[in-house]
Amino acid sequence: MLLSGSFILLQMFLTYIIYVLMRASASKLIQTGFAKIQLRKNVSPGRALTLESLIRNTTNYVLAFLLIVTLLQLVGIKTTAILAGAGVAGLAVGFGAQGLVSDVVTGFFLLLEKQLDVGDYVTIGTFSGVVEQLGLKTTIIRGMDGTLHYLPNRQITSLSNHSRGNMRALVDISIDSSADLDLMTELIEDACREVSANNEESIIEGPNVLGVQEFDSSNMVIRVLAKTVNGKQGEIERQIRVAIKRGMARQPSMNIEH
Repeated sequence: MLLSGSFILLQMFLTYIIYVLMRASASKLIQTGFAKIQLRKNVSPGRALTLESLIRNTTNYVLAFLLIVTLLQLVGIKTTAILAGAGVAGLAVGFGAQGLVSDVVTGFFLLLEKQLDVGDYVTIGTFSGVVEQLGLKTTIIRGMDGTLHYLPNRQITSLSNHSRGNMRALVDISIDSSADLDLMTELIEDACREVSANNEESIIEGPNVLGVQEFDSSNMVIRVLAKTVNGKQGEIERQIRVAIKRGMARQPSMNIEH
């Protein structure tokens, strides 16, 4: 016997409230659990955020499925037959959902192999940006101009992660070939020492003058190299150029190209 319409609506409303509470509770438990794991197991913040986001999304899908099944049962629809036919229906849908399967498989291996984490700066195809969310179906990165890019995982055929390990700050200085090389090298070394002293937390090694990188009848190129912590290489390169430029400005006889 079917229940009255008003009672069914009340039960549906209560079921939805329980769903919302369970979803909020699960999210809080996941967040708290990963905070403890990160503290005890020395897990990187990016890795913890990645797994936390994935588990939260999966939990939401499961709870949403249970909500739908419960609501169907409340209105008198037998879900056992629907679930029994899910295998046959899933096979039929599978032929039309190969892209989705490919997304999930690719996303699984991205997570398994730890190719990227939330917060990493990456290049995927023609898009570069910071990973904001990594799921089994979609990877979301935010470009440097603020644009949010949604990339199906199956489209990630190649990936460059710029946030793993130390980075390299490289500066090439082109000067007139008639300039005094010894004086020029000493000037650049003084500039490098200045930059190193002002950036002890950002520089791992150097900056060092490697020497003449290129030479022709009119110009020679002197290369400077430093190892920096991740994300600081661009800033260090700019500081090296400024310091060298200031030093050169005190030597008017030196013709500086760049």
